[in-house]
Amino acid sequence: MIYKHKHWQDLVNKHLVGKYITKVEWLNPKDTKKLLGWDYQPCEIHLNDGTIITPSADDEGNNAGALFTNIQELPCCPVFRDRIE
Repeated sequence: MIYKHKHWQDLVNKHLVGKYITKVEWLNPKDTKKLLGWDYQPCEIHLNDGTIITPSADDEGNNAGALFTNIQELPCCPVFRDRIE
């Protein structure tokens, strides 16, 4: 089991360490529904190499996910629940 976790840690480090955030924005309701089939809108983190990180409620991509932080003023980057108009 430890090997499995090390594999993922190594893979994530390989692709994310040293990158920096260029933009953070929330998907709008239409794009969220069209691209992901979700009713809720997550924030997306854009990195300098074109990578986009989109938080999901689970690893099956069932809905948008929040991001928790250790920042006192920003303990959570929330999920928006705007409906498509």
